[in-house]
Amino acid sequence: MGLLAEHPRPGQPLVGRVYTQKDGLLDEVAGYMFQSSDHRLWVRSGGLFEVLADRDGRHARFRLVSRSGRFGPIDAEDREGNLWMGPTRIARHGFVTYGRPDGLATEDIRSIFEGHDGEIYVVTGVHSRFLHRFDGSRFTSVKPLIPGYDPSKTYFWGWGQIHFQDHAGEWWIATDRSLLRYRRVPRLEDLAHTPPLVSNLLGVYNTFRLYEDSRGDIWISSWGAPDGRHLGLSRWERSTQRLHDFTTSEGWTGSPPTAFREDRTGAMWVGQWSGGVARYRGGHFTLFTKADGFPAGGVFSIFSDHAGQLWIGTSRGGLVRVADPTSDHPHFVVYTTREGLSSNDVRAITEDHWGRIYFWTGRGVDRLEPGTGAVRHYTEADGLVRSGSDNNVAYCDRHGTLWFGLSGLSRLDPEPDQPDATPPPIRITGLRIRGAQYPISELGETNLSGVLLEPKQNAIQIDFAGLNFGVGNVLRYQYKLEGADRDWSALTELRTVNYAELRPGAYRFLVRTVNSEGVVSSSPALLAFRLLAPLWQRWWFLSLAVLLSAALVYAMYRYRWERVLELERVRTRIATDLHDDIGSSLTQIAIMSEVARQQACASDGHLGEPLARIADLSRGLVDSMSDVVWAINPRRDHLSDLAYRMRRFASDVFSARDIELGFSAPSQLTHASLGAVVRREVFLVFKESVNNIARHSKCQRVEITLEMEGSRLLLKVSDDGTGFDLTGAGDGGQASGHGLTSMEHRARSLGGSLRVVSQPGGGTCILLEVPLGGGPLLGHKESLPK
Repeated sequence: MGLLAEHPRPGQPLVGRVYTQKDGLLDEVAGYMFQSSDHRLWVRSGGLFEVLADRDGRHARFRLVSRSGRFGPIDAEDREGNLWMGPTRIARHGFVTYGRPDGLATEDIRSIFEGHDGEIYVVTGVHSRFLHRFDGSRFTSVKPLIPGYDPSKTYFWGWGQIHFQDHAGEWWIATDRSLLRYRRVPRLEDLAHTPPLVSNLLGVYNTFRLYEDSRGDIWISSWGAPDGRHLGLSRWERSTQRLHDFTTSEGWTGSPPTAFREDRTGAMWVGQWSGGVARYRGGHFTLFTKADGFPAGGVFSIFSDHAGQLWIGTSRGGLVRVADPTSDHPHFVVYTTREGLSSNDVRAITEDHWGRIYFWTGRGVDRLEPGTGAVRHYTEADGLVRSGSDNNVAYCDRHGTLWFGLSGLSRLDPEPDQPDATPPPIRITGLRIRGAQYPISELGETNLSGVLLEPKQNAIQIDFAGLNFGVGNVLRYQYKLEGADRDWSALTELRTVNYAELRPGAYRFLVRTVNSEGVVSSSPALLAFRLLAPLWQRWWFLSLAVLLSAALVYAMYRYRWERVLELERVRTRIATDLHDDIGSSLTQIAIMSEVARQQACASDGHLGEPLARIADLSRGLVDSMSDVVWAINPRRDHLSDLAYRMRRFASDVFSARDIELGFSAPSQLTHASLGAVVRREVFLVFKESVNNIARHSKCQRVEITLEMEGSRLLLKVSDDGTGFDLTGAGDGGQASGHGLTSMEHRARSLGGSLRVVSQPGGGTCILLEVPLGGGPLLGHKESLPK
């Protein structure tokens, strides 16, 4: 049986025609016919075929879509036009794959090209090299006659530009031991018994690549000879029938050549195994390397597109475009994974009739739209043969059909791009919290909100996916976590993201799809969740801690305040007691001693002197007691009080000796506070200075200055007296007798310094500097609440 077709003219007797394997079907039995939404007819017969009518509609022909014969009935058609047979997807515009069942002797594809008859030819095999011709549905296999062929010794090394038919119809076949040239034969099958014209062309061995230029010359990449000679790059010149060796001439570097391509001006571009590309023009090679902007990695493919641009594939640096190959300094544009390529290992390149560039990578075939930079990825899921990084080949025939070979042969009939479509909706398909699965819908969620996580559940894994069945239209994803990320992530094909050690807070995870044309899905999928803070970080706990801390601080403040008040009361009581009790008693002693002295002098003059001494001592104690009471009195804790007492003391002392006094104390000192210890020590230093001047200086005028600089108190006392020699200080000399040692000790006890400037006949200047920020014992006065 086969496929029966109804007679095209209605009303005529029913006439059936049987379509069988002779018409291109793979099986004698046909079944499960299906008409798709675009009115195309599909039939299963050892594979899936599209039924095509000829121009007059009288006969049908069949286009193989998929070879697999394990199909059931066609169940559905998706929005991309793909057909579904149970769980199996048949890509409507995908790849058709050929293998041994289609006539290929082996599935190790080494080269694809068109012959003089316009048919597709395929070279397969490693130790046994076969030539195949494609008749539209199957391949005819021929093994050329190779004299002295030994499968254990003969190895076919290269791939891509190798084993071809030149413009004169002659065949060229390369092995590791010989380069063979055959005359033109009427049929491919004749090569099986036709000996080569030359058993080994001028001693070329271990050929890796062949290429025929526009003059009919053959460029040869050979990697060595049995005698150890490294031939490298050579060219067979048709006009002279001789081989020209470039190995040590015309600027060739000596690196093994790996690819050839002629540009529009006739210049030859040659790839190198060690990296870089060379251009042969004007009888000399020019090498372009990393210094010229060319990326690293060996070159295994060079292609010239319809616009004359060169495309170069490298093993590590991605795809290179040379827009101006005729320029003395060509510019190299590099496409890598950053621009959307699936891999930076580019091995074979071709172009379709719409100018789109196709190339093998280690992860399948990529398609680049030069105008927009959009990249599509074709994989085994689209029907492509197994991907890899070795001996990939690609070819576009005169009809625009694309052929790709590696472990099998794939054919793609490209179509013009449809207008940009919105990518399919995306769903969150899985959520794991600390490794535990969170229950969500089996179909995924587009909006998952209200997820509440405990403090220890701060590590999550989110899975997401968008369904897309368009051929080559591989979806990529972008995501961001609001609350942690500022912007969308880089494009990725991964469908899982992990977040570890999240901080407490509210988060919104957004993810969206981006198709091969760069169109972003209209609505991202959303996961909103809140990660609770630990107990000690929650608002009520923090509020309670703040309140407790405030209460503790207030209690400490109250305690310190009470201690200060108590100290103030003690100081006030001591000052009052000293002034009222001891001071008044000493005053009475002084008065009574003076009365007794006067009475004693009247009766006995010898008793008057001791009583006078008692009176003087009592008056001195009264003065000292007055200083102590002033020092500890909390009502005198201001610099203005210190300045006033200094002025009064100095005025009393110097006016009694007719010494002119100049006293300067700025008004801003009025409200400055000063501790009792500082006031006392500063006043005693001042008092000692004034007494020394009054007793020893013999001066006419004294200048006293009291001021503040920042947090330091400065006292300067200077006279125009006789001065003294400072060299005797500290050894019992004149300076020591003036009390300078005790004055320096008092200054150091306050954390300050004392400096004395004097010389005989030049007067004396005493400089005291005291810090006021060192606490209550130095300069700070505790403030009391009013």
